Amino acid sequence: MTLNIVNENDKKDAFGVLDAAMKNLSDAINELQTGTLYDERSATVVGTSVVVSADANSDIQDFTLNVTQLATKQIEQSGSFGTSGDLIATAAGSLNLNVDGQDFTINYDATTTLDDLKKAINDVAGIAVDATIVQIANGDNRLFISSAQTGTTQDITLTDTSGFLSDDGGVTAGGTKLTSGFTVVQTGVDANFEFNGQAITRTSNQVDDLVTGYKITLSETGSSTVSVAQNRDQILERVDSFITQYNAAMKELNDLTKVSTDSAERGIFSSESTIKSMKSALEGMIGSVGGGVGTLYDYGIDVDKDGIMSVDKVALEAKLDANPANVQAFFTGGAYDNGDGTTTTLSGAFVDMFTTIDTYTGIGGYLSEYKDSINTKISTLEDRKLSAVESLDSKYEILKKKYAAYDALIASFNRSGDIFTQLLANQQNN
Repeated sequence: MTLNIVNENDKKDAFGVLDAAMKNLSDAINELQTGTLYDERSATVVGTSVVVSADANSDIQDFTLNVTQLATKQIEQSGSFGTSGDLIATAAGSLNLNVDGQDFTINYDATTTLDDLKKAINDVAGIAVDATIVQIANGDNRLFISSAQTGTTQDITLTDTSGFLSDDGGVTAGGTKLTSGFTVVQTGVDANFEFNGQAITRTSNQVDDLVTGYKITLSETGSSTVSVAQNRDQILERVDSFITQYNAAMKELNDLTKVSTDSAERGIFSSESTIKSMKSALEGMIGSVGGGVGTLYDYGIDVDKDGIMSVDKVALEAKLDANPANVQAFFTGGAYDNGDGTTTTLSGAFVDMFTTIDTYTGIGGYLSEYKDSINTKISTLEDRKLSAVESLDSKYEILKKKYAAYDALIASFNRSGDIFTQLLANQQNN
């Protein structure tokens, strides 16, 4: 009985390893049956004038982008102040800051310095402009205001609505260093570029509305060629993962179901129909899935005589080059173009494979039932062992009491014998 328990526990341990391998395989297949995997896009850019990214399921195409002008911000500077701590007004009042037609009221008073004004502009109008003070030279400090956005509409104007600005440190009103004394450092202009030769204008160098799903950043003037394609790397990584997990699962199955007259070489599940049928299902599904329009072998996936799976990536990529939509339909299901004007609706090779494996690995599947049967058998054997031990213990206690009684009787006989021996000795002495 103990030997049987050990054997069932060995099965339980071996099953745990096999179950983990099968679940890993199931997960790898599940990733390949997910349609969104084939929607991912990669953008390759030859040239340095643009940076391009493409969202999932966006158009696959090649195009050129020729940047002739980058969009710029409007930047203006004030007249010169001695220090950033110079007072800029003689009394309380306000400035009107206008950017791209939007007005902002900037308050000041007789204690406001150039640095205070910079902070007030950033606090009030920070969504539209950036203000900073630059020391051009010793005794030459200027307020710079740049538009937050690019384009030709980003004009910046400052108007003194109260008349208390000062150019001489708050002594005299009517200063113009912060109004008409503002000069343009950089003019805001629109971006100009060509998409496949078609002239395009945008107010920003970030172009997200040219082609749906494309994010284009204009970096410098010049021409670049762009290729948006299906992201092959992720597909090939998932195929590699599937092959790795398939081979790992098959190795476990081969070892555990090995038939041999030598008990040391024989697999622990060599006579288990559930495990052997799962192995057969895995071996058979490689050539059977496909829906009648081909097999996995046509896509570079092969299994050698030893059951080891491999992939010819050149063959797989050739299929992806020829018709990526057909590859997706074959793998995940959908309308497969037969090339003669007709289509075949497929359930998907990896969908079918997942369904097959899920009957074993899924909740309530065959492996779950088999695991329960092992646990039940171990539990039953343990109960029988416990019952047998209890029975033996009971018999031992009975025999123990009998032997104790026998020992007492023998001891009594021995004592009686000693008495008779003593009496005989006394008689002989007399």
